[in-house]
Amino acid sequence: MVVPWVALGEALSPEAGEASSVVGSLILECTSTKQSLLINSQCVCAGKGRLCTSKSCLWSARVSCTAGTGACVGTLHSTTPSIPEPGLSISFLAKMSPSPAARSHPSCPMTTSSLPVGVFVWDVENEGDEALDVSIMFSMRNGLGGEDDAPGGLWNEPFCLERDGETVQGLLLHHPTPPNPYTMAVAARLTADTMVTHLTAFDPDSAGQQVWQDLLQDGQLDSLAGQSLPSQKGVGIAGAVCVMGKLPPRGQRRLEFSLAWDMPRIMFGAKGQVYYRRYTRFFGPDGDAAPTLSHYALCRYADWEERISAWQSPVLDDRSLPAWYKSALFNELYFLADGGTVWLEVPEDCLREEPVESMCQLRPLLREYGRFGYLEGQEYRMYNTYDVHFYASFALIMLWPKLELSLQYDMALATLREDLAQQRYLMSGIIAPVKRRNVVPHDVGDPDDEPWLRVNAYVVHDTADWKDLNLKFVLQVYRDYYLTGDHCFLRDMWPVCLAVMESEMKFDKDQDGLIENGGYADQTYDGWVTTGPSAYCGGLWLAAVAVMVKMAALCGAQEVQDKFSSILSRGQEAYERLLWNGRYYNYDCSSQPQSHSIMSDQCAGQWFLRASGLGEGDSEVFPTPHVVRALQTIFEYNVQGFAGGAMGAVNGMQPHGVPDRSSVQSDEVWVGVVYGLAATMIQEGLTWEGFRTAEGCYRTVWERLGLAFQTPEAYCQQQVFRSLAYMRPLSIWAMQLALQQQQQQQHKKAPGPIAKQDTGLSTRPKLGPKEAVANPSPECAS
Repeated sequence: MVVPWVALGEALSPEAGEASSVVGSLILECTSTKQSLLINSQCVCAGKGRLCTSKSCLWSARVSCTAGTGACVGTLHSTTPSIPEPGLSISFLAKMSPSPAARSHPSCPMTTSSLPVGVFVWDVENEGDEALDVSIMFSMRNGLGGEDDAPGGLWNEPFCLERDGETVQGLLLHHPTPPNPYTMAVAARLTADTMVTHLTAFDPDSAGQQVWQDLLQDGQLDSLAGQSLPSQKGVGIAGAVCVMGKLPPRGQRRLEFSLAWDMPRIMFGAKGQVYYRRYTRFFGPDGDAAPTLSHYALCRYADWEERISAWQSPVLDDRSLPAWYKSALFNELYFLADGGTVWLEVPEDCLREEPVESMCQLRPLLREYGRFGYLEGQEYRMYNTYDVHFYASFALIMLWPKLELSLQYDMALATLREDLAQQRYLMSGIIAPVKRRNVVPHDVGDPDDEPWLRVNAYVVHDTADWKDLNLKFVLQVYRDYYLTGDHCFLRDMWPVCLAVMESEMKFDKDQDGLIENGGYADQTYDGWVTTGPSAYCGGLWLAAVAVMVKMAALCGAQEVQDKFSSILSRGQEAYERLLWNGRYYNYDCSSQPQSHSIMSDQCAGQWFLRASGLGEGDSEVFPTPHVVRALQTIFEYNVQGFAGGAMGAVNGMQPHGVPDRSSVQSDEVWVGVVYGLAATMIQEGLTWEGFRTAEGCYRTVWERLGLAFQTPEAYCQQQVFRSLAYMRPLSIWAMQLALQQQQQQQHKKAPGPIAKQDTGLSTRPKLGPKEAVANPSPECAS
């Protein structure tokens, strides 16, 4: 008996210059009864690499069906129908090339995390007494069906690759449209118990009779040799691959498909610079890697799954952690793949003119690990938006520390450059240079232009006058050093930190050791006016000054250390005198009513200090009782006093218990800010409050709003949301770091010898900061 089921894939093809992502649906249909199952499958597989965003990558749901069998189908969102064939059950598993595991698990090579490929596995079980032949077909359109396809010239061809005793067969879908041509491969693994057939070309806009009639005859496709004719102008083209498996009575069979996309060369919108994607280092830049990628994935996906499981298990098996947190921690990582992400090789001539004499590690690191970019959000198209990356960066430094350092070197280079071209800024109407020297840029550019070569695509404000960007660079540099123990990186960044802090000094207009905001929205809250000394920017400033004191000591710069120690002492006194009101730090020092608002993000400076091993004891900057009291006030008002405590923390709350509606942003909940706030609470011993605060965001986004895998930047109490699929919520990894550091502190306090704890996610360096300074890497020794 032949029981043919068909998997029809309607998937998006790679976008030029952005992540090659696959977002679409699969339809499983029985060709004898036409009963079908729609799998709404957002398989987040971007061109940079694969991210397993759902617990060990096993997406499944088993229910009983009317035929008395179980149908098991797995995706991010799925519906499971009745399978009309008695005694037959099917399970579907989607497996992506592992990105976090590739960086976290020591035995997983760097190669794997950059691959543009996904694997789709169907496990079929015959629970009856009659032998069955089961066919599953995977169809794919060549292209998007849009204007890039319209000129025609697209064509398909079959392929077969045998290597190391394993054979993979399928179709290549060639899309030669410039400037970023690519080839997709739909493939299947051939085994002794399966047969792989194909249909080279059919019209995807037709009713599909050509496909169905062929499959109905014998559960196979016609498998004609040779390539298809090129598509005509305005006419689409698709192909299909079918696997048939023989199931003996009470037997099982695994049917395995892969989807690969090979777009080795990309040009951004300005078409000035040619880049090659990271995977071309391992699979070649010639655009002929799709068969090899397919073979590699189908033969290794089981190993990927084991490594992903090993990486995630310490969290998933920890019964002290709530289920929602485990889901959020891993699933928010979707954005690192689906955020318009690019992971590129650095062109040989790219760094020739750069002022990099003082950066001994810059060229080696960029050449070894490449250049990484991800968008602020799918609606805010700017790469590596730095005021937001400040929050999201915890995911990179904990999972891909070398990519975080690479991004930091790119930001340092951009900081030292200038672009004196004049730009009119929208909010103020002023005309000012695009980029001033020794000021951290807002972003490294627009994918529609020429990112990295032309920075600061943001034109709402002149961010050279923002108060937070320079400070966030300094804080991230030290945090990255602390978590990696890379003293060479610290040495390279030290002159840049000096330069940006010197630029920042001009904002301390009264020389009291504390900077003042400029009376407009001059920080990441770019719609929320801040005037004079403020809790947010003032706190970041003091934290950055404290970090400068620490770095100066590590770098042997005594005069600089003394200078910043003096500033810190004066600034602490001013901050407490001007902003502390006994319960929390006032929003700012203006004469406006919102100056007394309770800002949920007021402890951001303390957050980064504690993440960097500072902020308590001898390195205390903000009095611990004040920090704890402020966090308790935030929890009482911004969390519990907002929406019944079920939606996270509102950005601003007035002291009489009404949200601050002086701006759009003060009345919003920012998911990434809430996760950072929760991490701060955990750092200060308010662990229950931290989890309660963060849970409100998860329940709102993933359950009430139904925005799984597209977490917005912001939402309001009325469940209006803004900017879907945003970078900042990756800050949930700061919660994980806070938990790990909390655990380490508990071990230190425990009496007697402590066995080494292997969490599988630990990021603490083998050499701590002091040891790293005493034992610098040879190439950085002077």
